[in-house]
Amino acid sequence: MDTTRTTPHHPIVIVGAGLGGLTLARVLHVHGIPATVYEADPSARSRTQGGQLDIHQDDGQRALADAGLTDEFRAIIHEGAEALRVLGPHGEPLHEESDDGTAQRPEVLRGDLRRILLDSLPDGTVRWGHKVTGVRPLGDGRHELTFADGSTVTSGLLVGADGAWSRIRPLLSDAKPRYIGTTFVETYLYDVDERHTATAEAVGSGAMYALTPGKGIVSHREAGNVLHTYVQLNRSAEWVAGIDFTDTAATARIAAEFDGWAPELTALITDGETPLVARMIHTLPDGHRWDRVPGVTLLGDAAHLMPPSGDGANLAMFDGAELGRAIAAHPDDPETALTVYEEAMFPRSEAFYADAHEILDLCLGERAPFGLIDLFNGVSPEPEEAS
Repeated sequence: MDTTRTTPHHPIVIVGAGLGGLTLARVLHVHGIPATVYEADPSARSRTQGGQLDIHQDDGQRALADAGLTDEFRAIIHEGAEALRVLGPHGEPLHEESDDGTAQRPEVLRGDLRRILLDSLPDGTVRWGHKVTGVRPLGDGRHELTFADGSTVTSGLLVGADGAWSRIRPLLSDAKPRYIGTTFVETYLYDVDERHTATAEAVGSGAMYALTPGKGIVSHREAGNVLHTYVQLNRSAEWVAGIDFTDTAATARIAAEFDGWAPELTALITDGETPLVARMIHTLPDGHRWDRVPGVTLLGDAAHLMPPSGDGANLAMFDGAELGRAIAAHPDDPETALTVYEEAMFPRSEAFYADAHEILDLCLGERAPFGLIDLFNGVSPEPEEAS
């Protein structure tokens, strides 16, 4: 049976309406090329979209320029948010930088960035409530996707922009994300200047890092008088599994890891106004790549999941923009477009794996927090002595 006769067909299908997938759809639209995005979420507002992102000149900002959205991006910048400070466990200041308006990595909320991308696309581009449950090759680069509701579509060119646990990745690679032994526990404080004055003063106007080997508290001031906190812990998967994060007792369990720390810092945990959310950090193998498979590719975390280092969203958007440009340059030859994109993307993303591991080590390794302070000061780490 030829399923393409009874199943809707789209020349370009993007799975995942995150920043990377939406950037790809927008850049294609700028070039007059339609695409259809399938997203498991039931709507654009069905869940929160994470915290603040610093958007880098060489990738994130370039991608937004290719998308024709630089003015919209400038309108959502959180002014002053590039300030940062590093504190010791007792609240003692170790390092501080102000935001004088000249920094090159402006901060924006992920949700605002996603909104301007969504608003820039034609109605109907994103098909909400379509969770992919299966995908199979049909030959000649075409694929059939099956969704949770039983419906199917076929694609001429398929892009997996569906994150760490991509359903599209197995078409290209056997690689699976692995837990690296670090978990971030997320929570929020609201109306902080009025209700959490000491903590708000400790965090300051931008980002605050309080780090020691193996554990730390990192908080960002977001627009709207909000503090968004990630408690960082090097702990086993079994340790994490032993905590019921739906139970209010989880707060005391996590706070106990910081016994003796300054109360204005531990209040970021104990006074949290949202349930704790544990985000176990997973990565794909360093330098993850695959052989060319007709009609399908990946971008963002689906392609190169790595430890959080401030680069993930920027790389995903840049992937999307570069793939869109490659397709536009080879509109009648998708295989050439995919080859051009992948041959540039593989070495580009590989270079960031080492940086991501180094930044995590600077935050939670034996040099914490002074290795991170050296990084902020532009001091190169000393090479390890040969044994």
